[in-house]
Amino acid sequence: MKNGLVISDSSPIFSLAIVGKLEILNSLFEEIFIPNAGWEELTRDKTTEYYKTIIDFFEDKVKAISGFNELTFIMGYGESESVILYKELNADYLLIDDKKARNIAENFGINCIGTIGVLSIAKDKGMIGELRPLFEQFLKNKRYYSLDLLNAILKKHNEEEIEHEV
Repeated sequence: MKNGLVISDSSPIFSLAIVGKLEILNSLFEEIFIPNAGWEELTRDKTTEYYKTIIDFFEDKVKAISGFNELTFIMGYGESESVILYKELNADYLLIDDKKARNIAENFGINCIGTIGVLSIAKDKGMIGELRPLFEQFLKNKRYYSLDLLNAILKKHNEEEIEHEV
């Protein structure tokens, strides 16, 4: 059974594109949208090797917020629009990795999940064989996830931990 509606910030999308796992979002969630601000962040650099993959996956999943973005003074532009869109669409989840923005969103009562959580759920459902190679790719591509968090998830799934940053 799929979960409901998820609104995503740009960072998890970029991370999932790096490891070739964007399709997991369609498998786990009924619907996924990103706000215009997230779309702008994702499509700004047309030279990235993941640009076409991201465009193809998300071009029909972009939504504008209808209200004023009053949150830019406490979090980034993309994160703040994601929070507002979550509230406007009465979403079930906010896919966000930025620790500060996530803490703020959770203080608003928003149900947050991160890239690592999505991959862990996908592993539980048999959609992914091993997490460790994906986590190593994150580290090689300078995606900044806590080594302690990565190792805790690897341990939970009985996979070999990463001893140091790759």
